[in-house]
Amino acid sequence: MELSNTSISSPLNKTTYVNLRWIGIFGQFITINSVAFLFKFEFNFLLANFVVLAGALSNIFLFYFFKKNQLVEKISLTFLILDILQLSFLLYLTGGTINPFSIFLLIPCIFASNSLNIKSNILLIILTIISIIILTYFHNELPSPLNNYIFSNYYYYSVPIALIIALIFLSFFALTFGNESKVRKHALDKIQEVISKEQELVSLGGQAAAAAHSLGTPLSTIKIISQDLFNNFKNNKDINKDLELLLSQVNRCNEILKKLSLNPNIEDDFIDKDISLEIYVKEVVNSFKEISDKNFIINIEQNYNSFDIQKSIEIVYGIRNFIGNANKFSKKNIFITVTSDSENSSISIEDDGPGFPKDILTKIGEPYIKSLQSKNKSKAGLGLGIFIGKTLLEKNKAKLLIRNSETRGGAEIKIEWLNKDLISN
Repeated sequence: MELSNTSISSPLNKTTYVNLRWIGIFGQFITINSVAFLFKFEFNFLLANFVVLAGALSNIFLFYFFKKNQLVEKISLTFLILDILQLSFLLYLTGGTINPFSIFLLIPCIFASNSLNIKSNILLIILTIISIIILTYFHNELPSPLNNYIFSNYYYYSVPIALIIALIFLSFFALTFGNESKVRKHALDKIQEVISKEQELVSLGGQAAAAAHSLGTPLSTIKIISQDLFNNFKNNKDINKDLELLLSQVNRCNEILKKLSLNPNIEDDFIDKDISLEIYVKEVVNSFKEISDKNFIINIEQNYNSFDIQKSIEIVYGIRNFIGNANKFSKKNIFITVTSDSENSSISIEDDGPGFPKDILTKIGEPYIKSLQSKNKSKAGLGLGIFIGKTLLEKNKAKLLIRNSETRGGAEIKIEWLNKDLISN
């Protein structure tokens, strides 16, 4: 999945947008009429009210004629352009950019930054800048008696320059943080998807194991009866062939059911059994040995403090994720060290691969990062796996150290817990 696919715009919520427009429209109406009737300022308030009425009609049209609650890109862009033009016309009637309310011209661009794509945002920014420049040179005077004030050219031209700088600055930050928020949300959605699939697999595995346990007795009975029939009719060649086939298929069923069982030697309590951190690691490594030709070297340190912890899908997936990365990028060997004392337990995963590229080392743990130095683009990755593994383990109170190994030459991941956190997990 490419970064561009994760940075797509999210639809604009119609209800939120309509409500915000109503707030703006009522604010404009109250401001115009307060200035005209309460403060007795002189300006073309009838035309200004007509512009506000046009905005209200467009909002009613938006609310009643677009049935979907999520507005598509083109519709959102169209109405945001109308907002800029409407406010620009009001400012044209009331002094242009020297009007203190000209700051509101920036709002549509900032509002759009978290919902529309980059092209639409750039279009809105350009339109706003053009509006600011036009309003600087072409506008009616400020409402009387404010038109009697004489402003220095330095002040007169500094206002639009400040507005343009503020627009670019705020839009850049809004776009940057909005994009990061979307990317992180997408990555968190992936975590939920992973956990959901993992839970389905655990559930399916439990059902399969239970089925294997339940079918064991009937299959044993079938095997005994088949064997007796085979012994009684061994001289009958026609029946003998059928009974041989039946026995072979019963044996095959037994083998399949053993593979479905998590532990065929345990009768009833093999599902969700508490195990030690060492067994966690060995179970994960065994799942990779069947599909990998790499060497997995597991080292259990002396004075290892073994204790059982509750099974956790998140911990299992997190450990598997980092061991899978080591398997993917290593040349030949993966070194796994498990330590545990009276207070702390840790798993250290190292490989003899190329390690993390220097240009992304400080960003490790963020989703959708990609090194520019990677020669093998198929193995470059986007950081999503590390982000998911790191998030799931940290959720289970683990501390992670991610760096390049000083002894093995490749990457090093150290996962550490307080023993009390593992027991109470």
